[in-house]
This record gives sequence, structure tokens and C-alpha cells, in this order.
Amino acid sequence: MRAFATATLALGLACGGAASGCGGSSTSPSIAQNVKIVLRSPTSRRADLPPSADGCAAGVGVTHTHPSWRAFAASPLTPVPPDRYEIVFDDVPIDARLSFRVNDQNFCDQNPTGAATRNVFVNDVELRQNTTTPGNGDEPGFAFTITASGRVTQ
Repeated sequence: MRAFATATLALGLACGGAASGCGGSSTSPSIAQNVKIVLRSPTSRRADLPPSADGCAAGVGVTHTHPSWRAFAASPLTPVPPDRYEIVFDDVPIDARLSFRVNDQNFCDQNPTGAATRNVFVNDVELRQNTTTPGNGDEPGFAFTITASGRVTQ
């Protein structure tokens, strides 16, 4: 009985509620997997940042994101030198308007909190800064929706 329950749980987690290939429900999955957020930005601190950006850079620390579907908790991005950061999420709600912010010290001369306002992609779709997110007051962020087929819209 324990083996059956374990197998059932594993199948349910692997299927994510998806109808195709797993049987059961005829509804779309409610969670998208392998959703990649990318920031195209140098992975080392820009040499031309003014000294006035030092406090912001120290406050930002490692480049990170604050996704709405995780209650805006910080998640560090992985540097891919020389010019990219990325993170993959396996828990992104489908067909819901979501938002997130990326903080990077190289944006500290453009925003006092280091919030990125450009060069941000979700599954290779470039987003425009189009919303605000909670942080040190309202901070620039990005909003998007992802469908069950993986289509990203703003």
C-alpha cells in the first residue's frame, strides 16, 4: 500500500496535473515548468559606475529576482559570464498575470535600487518594463502571462 501511495504521488508530481501523457484530468496544467528568466547584463561590475552607486550596489548584492508567485521573495540568478544571468522556475502559474523584478548592481546608476528596466527575457521573449513591484517603495518590474503551450505575452 505504501509503494502504491508513493508511486501515485510521484506520478502526480511528474504530471503536474497535465492531461497529455498522464491520463486523468482533461483540464490544462496549472503550473508551467522550465520557465527561464534571463537578464542580459555584464556579470562583473561595470567599471563606469559612479561612486554614488556604491551604496546601491552593496544593497543589491548578488543579482536576483523577486517573483510575485513566490510572494516577491528574493531568488538569486546564476551568472553565465560574460554577459548573462538566468534562473529557471518550475512553479509558474499558467494563464495568470504575474510580475517580477530583477535587481542588478549594474543598474544602480539608472535606478536607486538597481531594478533592471530593460534586457529582461522570459523564455526568449523580451519584456518591457511595464509594472511596479513592492520593494523599497514601488520598484520597476515586468508583468507577463504564460499559457499552457508556453506562449509568453505582456
